[in-house]
Amino acid sequence: MRGTRPGTGAGSGFGSGVNLLALRSHNAALVLDLLRTAGAEGISRLELAERTGLTPQAVSKITARLREDGLAAEAGRRASTGGKPRTVLRLVPEAGHAVGVHLDRDELRVVLVDLRGAVVGERRAPLDLGAGAEAVLGAVTQAVAGVVTGGRPAGASDGALPGRTLPGRGDGTAPGAPDAASPGAAWSGSGPALLGAGVALPGPLDHGRGVLHRVTGFPEWDGFPLREALAGRLGVPVVVDKDTNAAALGLAVDGEGGSFAYLHLGTGLGAGLVLGGSVHRGARTGAGEFGHQVIQLDGPPCTCGNRGCVEALSLGAVARGDIEEAARILGAGAANLVGLLDIDVVLLGGRTVAAAPEPFLRGVGAVLTERARRTGQDAVPVRLAPGGGRAVAVGAAQLVLGPVFGRGDG
Repeated sequence: MRGTRPGTGAGSGFGSGVNLLALRSHNAALVLDLLRTAGAEGISRLELAERTGLTPQAVSKITARLREDGLAAEAGRRASTGGKPRTVLRLVPEAGHAVGVHLDRDELRVVLVDLRGAVVGERRAPLDLGAGAEAVLGAVTQAVAGVVTGGRPAGASDGALPGRTLPGRGDGTAPGAPDAASPGAAWSGSGPALLGAGVALPGPLDHGRGVLHRVTGFPEWDGFPLREALAGRLGVPVVVDKDTNAAALGLAVDGEGGSFAYLHLGTGLGAGLVLGGSVHRGARTGAGEFGHQVIQLDGPPCTCGNRGCVEALSLGAVARGDIEEAARILGAGAANLVGLLDIDVVLLGGRTVAAAPEPFLRGVGAVLTERARRTGQDAVPVRLAPGGGRAVAVGAAQLVLGPVFGRGDG
C-alpha cells in the first residue's frame, strides 16, 4: 500500500474507508518520522517521496504544512545529479514535547523529552504507591508541573498545560475538562508545547482503557481509572502502560531490532516483549507478567498470591545477599521465555540489576548457554539494556510520541 509502513495498516485505523483527514494525518506522520530519523543532516523532498511512496506533490504539500506549523525547517542544500541543488529539511525537535512518568513502588521519576526523544528535563522524588490515589496523583501532578514549567503554578485563568495538535494525536485535548481548582492543574502558557503524558507502572493493568488491575503488592488500586484521573488533572492526553512495556518500546524506538525480551528486576520483576518489531501486550494487554511464573511448587509466598514465583525467589536471594543465586533464578525464567518465544536477545535492566550488572549478566548468560548446549542451538545473547534508571520514563514518553510519527505501539 502506498504511504504505509509496518504496524500502521488496517489494524491501526488506516485501512480501507479511512477519511481524507485521517489519511493526511497518517501521511504527515510518515514524513515526520523520516525527518526524525534523518537527524540534523536532513532529507530532501524527493527522498521523502521515494521512501513513503507518496507523490512529490503530496510531499510538497505536507512539508509546507509542517514548516508552517514550525515542525520542519530547512537544513541546507545537497548536490544533485544533473540539476540544481536540492533543499533538505529537518525536524525541529523543540517544536513539541512529551512527558514520561515512571511510577515505581517507592519512587517517582518524570522526564520531559523533545520530538526526537532527547531528555530536556527530569524530576525524581520518593513515592509510596500504597499511600492512596489522592497522594499519588498529587505527587505526579506536582512533578509534571516542575519538569514542564519549573514548578511555577499559574492561576486557573491560565488554563491547563499548553497543548498542541500534531498528526496522529487527535485534537490535543484530554478526556473531560481539567480540574482548574486543584493544585497543579494549571500552569503558565510560557512552557513548551506539551503533546501528552505517558505513565508507566507495575502491572497488571488494562492498557487500552487506562485502568489498573490488582497491581502486584497494591491490590487497592484494582479498577482505578488512572488515565482518566490524570488527564483531568493535567489537561493533556494520557497513555498508561506497564513499566516493562514502556521500557521495551523505548529500546525498540532507539534501534533495538528483531524480537527481544526486556527483563526488569527492581522492586519487582517483569518482562517487556517485542516480537517482530512491535510490543506484544496480548489479547487483554496482560502479557509480560514474567515474574509470576511458578518455578518452585510450594515455594515461598509471593505478593501476587502464588508461591514459588521467579520474582519471590530472585528478590529473596537478593535480600539474603546471594546475587549469584538471584541471577541463576532469573536465568531459569529467561530460559523458559527463550524456549517459548525463540527470541533474538535478552536485555536486563532495573535498579537491582544496575547495582550488580556483571553477576547478573554472567549468571543469566550461563543458564542460557547451558540450555543451548542441551538443545544444540546457538545461545541467545544477554546484554545490559541501555538507558539506565531513565529507561522506563523515557519509554513512557514514547507512548505519546509513537502515534505522532505513525508508530502503532503507543
